[in-house]
This record gives sequence, structure tokens and C-alpha cells, in this order.
Amino acid sequence: MGEQQFGGTIGPTLAESQAWFPDRPKPKGAPNVLVVLMDDTGFAQLGPFGSDIDTPTIDRLAADGLRYSRFHVTALCSPSRASLLTGRNHHAVGMGFLCDMPTGFPGYTCRLPKSAASLARVLKDNGWSTMASGKWHLTPREDRTASGPFDTWPLGQGFERYYGFLHGDANHWAPTLVSDNHYVEPPAAPEDGYHLTEDLVDRALRMVTDQQHATPGKPFFLYYAPGAMHAPHHVAPEWADRYRGRFDDGWEAWRDRAFARQLELGVVPEGTELPARPPWIQPWAETTADERRVYARFQEVFAGFLSHFDHHLGRLLAGLEGLGVLDDTIVMLMSDNGASAEGGRVGSVNEHRFGFGYPDSLDENLAAIDELGGFRSYNHYPWGWAWAGNAPFKLWKRYTWLGGTRTPLIIRYPREIADPGGVRTQLCHIIDLAPTVLDVCGVTAPDVVDGVTQLPIDGASLRPTFTDAGVPEHRTTQYFEMLGSRSIVHDGWKATTDHVSQGVLDEQLLEGSRALADDRWNLFRLDDDFAEARDLADEHPDVVAALAARWDEEAARHGVLPICDNLHERLSVMEPPLWPTPRHVRYRPGGGAVADEAAPSLGGGSLVTASVEVPAEGAEGVLCAIGDWTNGWALVVLDGRPTFLLNIVSRGYQVQAPAALTPGPHDVGLRFEADGTGAGEGVLYVDGHEVARGSLPEGVGMSGIQIGGGGLRIGEDAGFPVSDDYRPPFRFTGTLHHVEVDGRPPSAREQGATLQEALRRE
Repeated sequence: MGEQQFGGTIGPTLAESQAWFPDRPKPKGAPNVLVVLMDDTGFAQLGPFGSDIDTPTIDRLAADGLRYSRFHVTALCSPSRASLLTGRNHHAVGMGFLCDMPTGFPGYTCRLPKSAASLARVLKDNGWSTMASGKWHLTPREDRTASGPFDTWPLGQGFERYYGFLHGDANHWAPTLVSDNHYVEPPAAPEDGYHLTEDLVDRALRMVTDQQHATPGKPFFLYYAPGAMHAPHHVAPEWADRYRGRFDDGWEAWRDRAFARQLELGVVPEGTELPARPPWIQPWAETTADERRVYARFQEVFAGFLSHFDHHLGRLLAGLEGLGVLDDTIVMLMSDNGASAEGGRVGSVNEHRFGFGYPDSLDENLAAIDELGGFRSYNHYPWGWAWAGNAPFKLWKRYTWLGGTRTPLIIRYPREIADPGGVRTQLCHIIDLAPTVLDVCGVTAPDVVDGVTQLPIDGASLRPTFTDAGVPEHRTTQYFEMLGSRSIVHDGWKATTDHVSQGVLDEQLLEGSRALADDRWNLFRLDDDFAEARDLADEHPDVVAALAARWDEEAARHGVLPICDNLHERLSVMEPPLWPTPRHVRYRPGGGAVADEAAPSLGGGSLVTASVEVPAEGAEGVLCAIGDWTNGWALVVLDGRPTFLLNIVSRGYQVQAPAALTPGPHDVGLRFEADGTGAGEGVLYVDGHEVARGSLPEGVGMSGIQIGGGGLRIGEDAGFPVSDDYRPPFRFTGTLHHVEVDGRPPSAREQGATLQEALRRE
């Protein structure tokens, strides 16, 4: 869109001149747009798609709108979001995998190209106000610091207002938040009743209310992407407790009931065969009483979290209705991928264990059963519930089986939908949503934006289905790829490889190929096999060969190659940071938290030194801290004594000096001495002299991977503490001049853990 040339005349005087004003778009009678993008929600987990979990708001949306039973996504977070906002396939816009891991290949740059202007940018240029509230996860890791660059942040992608979190997940009690282009603290403490879902709705309503008060009738685009239902499943006990006993008969029984409701509701066609339970899912009948108790509680908490989200979505819709704009708004609700299995076989009270390679323990889960969903947990349910939640499909998030790529889609648009409550069965994909919005809004996708020729849009509008349930499908082919898992839909067939990702969770138990060259293509006829239940590959080898060849063509066209199915292999091709954290860096009090991406790595031999002045009455408080009691470390002064606090996946360790600091100036130091295995000792120094040392566990070398708490903080803490030994902010009561870090490059093992953690956080 080029700048308009002046069209008036300029004379010596005003009387001899003619004013001119450039055309500015002012859409009249155009609809508002509300996109609600849920996270990690399986096909069967919402009421209108078969669930018995209470979702009255979503039920009403479905009753007033349409449900799409053959809607597909990419199987992972960042890629689906990129496709939603651009209308292009994810590899074609550089988002073939998580935005945390940019590589040197076009399909995996992790930066949306200027040739794919976002839906927000296009609508803004055509006169809409554009606002976003919630999860972003489209900014590469190194660009998420206070220094930016900000072109991949929401305001750089066409949104005029933003409030939410940039990462793949958040602690819902104490999140790391961004307002527009800067980090901010949550408006309240968790003990005061703060919850992220409620905050995001409050801010979304405030944005729209302010916009409508300022320009009544001006259309808006609101992108609402809460952290729900991504782990951690955080919710107050009263929400989870309403489901006490609801899931005591286990995942197979729940799945069977959901499937029966799906048939009754018409979102699954009659004659669908429900695939059998795979052998790696433990039969409920073979679980112990203790296992059943804790597994059921994990699901109760998940259900409470979902109902809590639904309640606050209801607040958002009620707010729009109160403004008189709801019925003039097209509402779209969907999930970015299927249900998540990252809780593994037994579930996890602290999902960070995934990134650190710590196995989850039934005994630890039982001991923490009353804390699930609360302040001390970072919980994720066992994968049996993910399998059930994706009914009637196989597998889950990260796989291109239907369990990863088929999710609910609900569209409400009273102006045009002819049969509210109906079901649509046309094959569709998340790339179709941006073209649908543009079509409904009467906006033509631009050929050029800021002088850059735009890529062709891969999606097509679903608007014809609003008034005609029998309209022909607009596409017959769609490819999928994620972490080496490949599939393709073409002319009613679907071919899916049996590839299993390497080095992920308990998935060594899964049946299938671990090498791309050994992958076997399974074949299904979707017209009479809705759930990929009957493999026809041996009966139709010619069809398999043709579909595999077509997948190759699609992969070449959209930039899928080279395929990488191993997280560790990505290290060799990941983009190096343009501004890497120096090995030696000095931090001073008074600034905001240093984003975890910019914080130094504490590899073996790293030294942290705080220069302080202790008054005559002594001092205490935080010198520096990163993370919290689910994972993190802090150098503090407790009862006058220098203390190193470490928390690795909810397991706490302490090294403390035997004597208090005397009044006057001191250098308080901490060094991690590694033994080559990732374990080692923590050593405390005062004025260069060792005063204490203690053994630390394997994994401490990775403690620079910040999980919560809003980054590296100097002189105080916020959110949750690293240990119960103090309560934030616990500001240092002496004078803190600066903190110096002499870091060490992370080992290959630590870098591998960073990749695992990024995958967990997506």
C-alpha cells in the first residue's frame, strides 16, 4: 500500500490554494471480528463436541452458530497461530516449528515474512481497530527481551493494542506479562485472587470499551488467545472440586461416553469405528487405587480449568453484548492443536521436569494431590486423558494423526448463518479463517504491502458454508508435517506416517518408526473412516505411492524441507543471537527484570558477585533471583547470612554461610563448580574467601532456563519465591551497588535441555 500523492494545489496564499485530504478507509456497517484461540484442546473436550465438562458459554456459541467437524490445524502452537493470522501454510511463512528455535532454512526462520501481512495489519489498513489479549508465541526467543526488536511482537504485526504473554505458556497465578511493547507486573498478587484468564478478559473488555467509547460504531478485530487449556492447569479448588468423582471410572469409560455423545450430536457420523486403546495407554482396570485417585484428580483440575475459562469467556461475550456489538460480530472459536500428552504416563505436578529430564513419580504426585491446580503446582494430566480428550482420534499434539490436527471450530455470525446449531462437514483448515474474515468484512487481500509483493493466500473462505450445508469442499488436498510426522489428505484419502518423535517424554513406548527412511505410510479412506481406524495401505499400495509423491510435491512447494525430527540436531542450524549475552555482565538495581532470554547461563564455573553495603543494624533481602519455587535460583541474605537457594523442579536446596555479614562493604559471591555430569557444588564467597559449600543435584547447570518469575531480578523478587525462606518482594535492606555475572557458555547437555523446555512451553 503506497503513500498517496498530494492532490490539491499550493499557491502563494491560502486563497490561491486548494486543500486536499488523502482517502482514509471508513468501513460502514462492517462486522466486528472476535477470534478465540484456545490451547491444547482436544476434539472431544468441549460440550458441543461430546464432552460432559460444563461449558455453557461455548454451548451457547454452538447453538447460535455452526460446528465444523472436519477442521484441521498444524498440530503445534506457533505454526497454527502463524497460519491463522496469515492464511498461509505454516512452512510457507517460516513457522514450520516453534518460534523459540529459528534456524537457517526458509521454512523455519520463525519470523513471519513481510510478504505475508497479518490479518490484523490488513484489517487495520482498511479501517478496523485491532487488539490482542493473551498468548502470542510468534516472536523468536532472542527477540523477546526489553530491547526487542519489536517487529515480530504484536504491535509490529498490525495490532494497535496488546496485553498478554509472549511465551508458549504462563504461570496463571504469576505470569510474565507484556503491555504493548514493554514488560509489566500483574495488577494483583495471587493471594489477592489474581488469575491470568480473568485478567486477560478484563483487559480485552477495557480495550473494546475504550475503542467503542472513542469511536462508536467503528469495527474492531479482537484476537483473544488465553493460556487455557495449556498446562499448567491452574484453577482455584472450588472450580476443580465441582468435578469430584466425575472421572473415577477412568479414561476409557469417559472416552466411550464422549464418543456416544458425538454420534448423538452429529459431530461424528454414524458408522464411525472408535479405534482401540493403544498398548502404551495403561488400562484403567489395571491401575491401583492410589493411581486412580491421583489420575482422576488431575482430570478434575483440568475440567475445572476449562469451566473457569468458559465462565470468563461468557463475561467477555456479555460485555460485547452490553456494548450492543455482539450480534454485529463474527465470532470464531478453535484450538491450535489437539490435547497434549506432555504429562506422560503418570501426569506431572511440575511439568518443568520434562525439560530437565527428571522422571515424574506417582509417589510425588500423590504427595502433592491437594496442591494440583494451586500456587505450588505446574501440573499436567496423564496422557490417558489426552488420548480420551481427542476421541475418536489417535494420538495427540505434535503428531499429524487426527488427534493432533483435528480440533473443534465454532463460528457464530447471526447476520448470515442460516441454520444455527448446525454441523458442517466440509474439509477445512486453519489457513481458511483469515480469508473467511476478509470475505465477511468485504476486504480484498492486498497484492502489495509496504512495497512488498504478498505471497498467495493458501486458504479459502468458509463463508459459503454459512448458508449452505451442502456446498462443495473448496479444497481436496492438504499436507501436514510436524517433527517428522507427515500426512496428506487428497481426494478423500488420508495417508499418515507412523513416525515417532525422538527423545520426547515417555514416547519411547509408542509403536512406530524412529527414522524417516523407515517410516511406513498408513492409508485411510476418510469418506467412510472418520477416525483413521482402518489401515488400507496393504490393499492399495498404488494409492499410498501416489499420496507419498504428492506429499513430496507439497513439501517442496511450501518449504517443508529439510525435515528435522530430532531436537538436538536443531542446535547445529539454529540462528545464533545477534546480541548474545556477554560472558561478563553487570546489572544495577532500578531497572526491570532481565528477560530470561537475555539472562546469562550458569554453566559450570560461573561466578555471580553482588557488591553491597551493610548498615550497622545488618541487612537482608534478595540480591538477585530468577524463577520461582517450581524452578529457579536466588542469591539472598537471610538473617544476615549470605544464602544460595536452588529449586530444581520443585526440589529445594540451600547453601548458607555460617555467619552474618558484618557492617560495611562486601562482595558476596556464588560459584557453581561442575563435576562434568551436570551435578556439582555450590560455593559461597564473602570478599573473595570461601565461607560455605554444598552438594547440588544433576541439572543445576541448566538453572539459567527461567520458567517463571518474570526474568532475572536485581535487589528484589516478584511473583512466587524460589523457596519458603522468604516472601517477595523481599527487597535488600542494605545498599546494593551492582551484581556481576561471569558466565560460561552452556554445555551441549544444557542446550539440549533448553530445546526440550521450549517444546514443553509451546
